[in-house]
Amino acid sequence: MQDQGRSTRKRTGGRLKPFKNRRKHQLGRHPTETQVGEPRFRTVDARGNGEKTRALATNVANVNTGESTVTADINDVVENDANPNYVRRNIITKGALIDTSEGTARVTSRPGQSGQVNAVLVE
Repeated sequence: MQDQGRSTRKRTGGRLKPFKNRRKHQLGRHPTETQVGEPRFRTVDARGNGEKTRALATNVANVNTGESTVTADINDVVENDANPNYVRRNIITKGALIDTSEGTARVTSRPGQSGQVNAVLVE
């Protein structure tokens, strides 16, 4: 479990004593690192009555070619500014360049949050 509440340390490095316990709205989770592979999804509870579908792995992307949007197969991750190690591990995040059957595309969605990969073709 990740806690996104107040830090236990002061700016000087001294210890802050908690004045209340953790609350559910301060809950954080580890990042969902969506990989290229056989599609796998996980549903998690969101605030209110909502749910989020997280893509653990996927091999298809909705690629906008300019005139239309087509469903393309993902072959590989070419470049990822978020983390160079993500390229080696074939992890898809927003802003990553992916090699698809339509050509090279930049991811515009957040697959770990929305559960799908949307991308725009790059010339």
